[in-house]
Amino acid sequence: MNEKIPLKKIHELMVKSRVLEERLIKIYKSGEGFFWIGGPGQEAFDVCLGLQLKKGRGNQFDWFHGHYRSTPVLVAMGMEMIEGVRMMKNLATDRSSHGRNFCNHYGFPEWNVAPISSPIEVQYSIAIGTAWAQRAEKTQGITVVTGGDAGTAEGDFASCLVWSSRPGSELPLLILVEDNRWGISTAAETQHGDKHIADRGKAFGMKTMIVDGNNAEESWNAIAEAVDYVRTKRKPLLLQANVSRLYGHSSASGASFVTNETDPIKILEDQLMKEKILTEKQIKAIWEKFQESSMNALNLARTEPQPTAESVWDYVYAGNENADWRKF
Repeated sequence: MNEKIPLKKIHELMVKSRVLEERLIKIYKSGEGFFWIGGPGQEAFDVCLGLQLKKGRGNQFDWFHGHYRSTPVLVAMGMEMIEGVRMMKNLATDRSSHGRNFCNHYGFPEWNVAPISSPIEVQYSIAIGTAWAQRAEKTQGITVVTGGDAGTAEGDFASCLVWSSRPGSELPLLILVEDNRWGISTAAETQHGDKHIADRGKAFGMKTMIVDGNNAEESWNAIAEAVDYVRTKRKPLLLQANVSRLYGHSSASGASFVTNETDPIKILEDQLMKEKILTEKQIKAIWEKFQESSMNALNLARTEPQPTAESVWDYVYAGNENADWRKF
């Protein structure tokens, strides 16, 4: 084991994220929520990413443009379970959208987490803007954008490759693709003529990488290398992480556990026990701790209000007394 990699912390955050997602699925299936979509199976890569971002507000810090499977990144950055539960239940106390968006569509201005959008892959074109601002201001912050493999067919992804790699105007942009081999119910092998999505970056002269996103150690090292390259060279890098999709596409496809996919938490737990870093009993206690925390978050959320009908206009028009974005 590489002692510089905080595997125990990574494992704990992976479990925390998984338990949160499974609690959200239970909320949906019990009728307390309307729709679920999330990222079980991406915890190893996403947690390692979240831990290595330079969190803060302003272009000197890192910008993160995620998608609706990015919950583990936010958990690793410090998001508590109650935030996910509030959004799942569309509560007025949800600080990302005040109960007006789908679950896992976070936005945290204080961490440079750009609001997550439902239309797929628009984040790739939006990320060009924050990376451009960081280049213009000559900061050491970088922009990180991530999405799924199916969405790389969108024009936004192509635009991101073009605009980030223009000779003499390269952008400090880490472009991530988390490849779970599915686009809703369509298998990737029926859609992609390229062998690796990362290979597309080579046509634009950018550095590319591929990593087993289910392996925490490999993910940590790949992200560390990629972040360092973008931060020091001030040039884009395209990194493809091969990950799992453990609960299907969303609640629309049943949100049931998929048994023939690789579980990154199981891989890490086997490693931690083999290397005598954690015992089976200690691992069980970690799961139980977060199960209790997730239930406490749900019980708290059950006491909190839904948004009022009148609040639909809040944060829409300038001049509205509630339009101050700093209240988020």
